[in-house]
Amino acid sequence: MYSPRATPAEARVDLAAIRHNVSLIKDAAGGAELMAAVKADSYGHGLVPVSEAVLRAGVSRLGTAFVREALALREAGVTAPILSWLITPDEPLDEALTHDVELSASDVRLLDEIAAAARRTGRTATLHLEADTGMSRGGSPPAAWPALLARALELRAEGVIEIAGLWSHFACADIPGHPSIARQLEAFETALKLAEQAGAGGSHVIRHIANSAATMTLPEARYDMVRSGIAMYGLSPVPELGDFGLRQAMTLVARVGLAKRVTEDSGVSYGHLYTTACETTLGLVPLGYADGILRHATGRAEVLAGGRRRLIAGRVCMDQFMIDMGDDPLAAGDEVVLFGPGDEGEPTAQEWADSLGTITHEIVTRIGARVPRVYRG
Repeated sequence: MYSPRATPAEARVDLAAIRHNVSLIKDAAGGAELMAAVKADSYGHGLVPVSEAVLRAGVSRLGTAFVREALALREAGVTAPILSWLITPDEPLDEALTHDVELSASDVRLLDEIAAAARRTGRTATLHLEADTGMSRGGSPPAAWPALLARALELRAEGVIEIAGLWSHFACADIPGHPSIARQLEAFETALKLAEQAGAGGSHVIRHIANSAATMTLPEARYDMVRSGIAMYGLSPVPELGDFGLRQAMTLVARVGLAKRVTEDSGVSYGHLYTTACETTLGLVPLGYADGILRHATGRAEVLAGGRRRLIAGRVCMDQFMIDMGDDPLAAGDEVVLFGPGDEGEPTAQEWADSLGTITHEIVTRIGARVPRVYRG
């Protein structure tokens, strides 16, 4: 087993920052239950350590995309309720039911597959029925919603399923005032009323549609539970409205692998997209697109090195990129900060996202498995 100290880079995850963010989100939720979205290895921050931290901080439920993520949490000893919502035909449904993983269903076919697994295992499946209220991604479209409810009630009467939740997902909650928000809330209300009339509602059924953006900005969308993802990791769900007091949890650092003087007009990295303007010191940073540093960060993203920000100089390679230090000192082993909370002048993940034309979700979730996560706080 290798030690993080022996690796050229590490992603430092501040669990105290995550606990701080949970506290802010709980306040914003106004009494609604809080589910933490820990899919995609907790947005790249580490599935089990983050899940344990947020549960200690007051989160009552966890959410994963895939069943295998939920099963990894169960294997690690996590006993809190877990909902998995992206159920593909090859998901291990029997194992999910055996380990008390709650499942989402959007169509009758999946309902029947889950019911078959329940009969095989002798376990009652706990389900959340998803309505498509206008995102046109997962969920049952309005025309198919009555049939989904009817089949779910038949299976509930048989004793193989229990309806624990009714839910949907916003398409544009991160765009304040977008007209689709009101339309989706109206469609969700209609879906809830139909469920209530059919006998699939009630006070024991959890209603949820709010993601991080809706939790922070739309009180009318909070219902019984909110689902927080990006905000929990300290990244703003609506950057144009500020940071909401959230604190970025991940700091990505690397140790310089090589520092060397080169002459004026030296072409740097593949394609010589960057040429030195004078004699200068170049530093090799041992992170590349295999580690999640986007290739088009070339000449766009900044890092903190030697107390100043430096643009990535030349093409980002698979395992490394270069920075131009000018005449500032740099030596092998010196630390370079790619992004962090900004306390020491380093770029933030939001700044990286802005410079690359993407969102912070992509910046943090792309950091690969070669980069060890080191936990603090």
